[in-house]
Amino acid sequence: MNLRRLSAIVVKEMRQMRRDRITLAMIVGIPVMQLILFGYAINLNLRGLSAGVADQANTAGSRAVVMDMVATGVIDPAVSATAPQELMERLRRGEISVGIVIPPDFERRRFDGREAVQVLVDGSDTVVQSAAIQLAQLPLVTTPTSNLKSQRTGEEQVSVVAFYNPERRSAINIVPGLIGVILTMTMVLFTGVAIVRERERGNMELLIATPVSRSELMIGKVLPYAAIGLVQTTLVLALGVWLFEVPVRGSVLDVYLASVLLVLANLTLGLLISTKAQSQFQAMQMTFFVFLPSILLSGFMFPFAGMPTIVQWLAELFPLTHFLRLIRGVMLRGAGLWELWPDVLALLAFTAVMMTLAISRFRKRLD
Repeated sequence: MNLRRLSAIVVKEMRQMRRDRITLAMIVGIPVMQLILFGYAINLNLRGLSAGVADQANTAGSRAVVMDMVATGVIDPAVSATAPQELMERLRRGEISVGIVIPPDFERRRFDGREAVQVLVDGSDTVVQSAAIQLAQLPLVTTPTSNLKSQRTGEEQVSVVAFYNPERRSAINIVPGLIGVILTMTMVLFTGVAIVRERERGNMELLIATPVSRSELMIGKVLPYAAIGLVQTTLVLALGVWLFEVPVRGSVLDVYLASVLLVLANLTLGLLISTKAQSQFQAMQMTFFVFLPSILLSGFMFPFAGMPTIVQWLAELFPLTHFLRLIRGVMLRGAGLWELWPDVLALLAFTAVMMTLAISRFRKRLD
């Protein structure tokens, strides 16, 4: 062992890392990102769940009950409805997570000690369901039944009814999201190294000599991987239904259309990465740098409603956030894509912007 030669290699590697700005950014950026995300953005105590209220009694007592629930901070009464059916429809479309129903004979029910308040909850997210159950457990202990939990709150009987996943099975919530996670990881990585691989293998010279335009080259790179993405979607969907009995309450066509939107968004993001990276290793580094916040902030692992507002705004920039709303809405709640149009438009806009940036950055030359 020659210490002089060894020290020379160490110095050489340190100088190389200093010149590699992407690696240097990963060395500093990943621990900082994880610390901020887990310490600041990730919060398992849900607050501000979007709620709808149907107060059919409209008495001082019924308004006091609603005010007590709002005072907990768990719900944010964003919608006022006239009937429970309207709340159920909004739950199905994903516009609210919780519905508070107070019947017209609220005072009589309270006097008789019967069920006087009903909490409707989107059970497709088990964390939201747990928060709603805690909401009904204001002062005393809940006495559970099969899928209905009730207890006396003051003098009111409050019941919580969970739709779409009354058994609180984790697989029903996780498997649809896994489609998005797998597509995000693979599609961005595949196209992230696409242009770089052509350059490293010497194929770029051949492409430069052809009359293929920048747009044709970029779109041609995307389309084959789009087919691979549909194969992956089919595989995860089939295994989820077969092994875990995950329901598909909506249209299967809508499931594939939502998957196509995510695939295209991720592929164009990968193309943009490939125009920036100088090597395949750098492309993989940048892909990981994008994938980590996507999976943490999209609502797949941690509840979206528990994040600070500024973090929620940041999460809206990731395609996976919008896809999770689409796929869970279609598969678990039976909603149609046209009812979830804001997230559809968000994915289309993201794809258009990323493709435009990728095409504008790419040059058919080696320097």
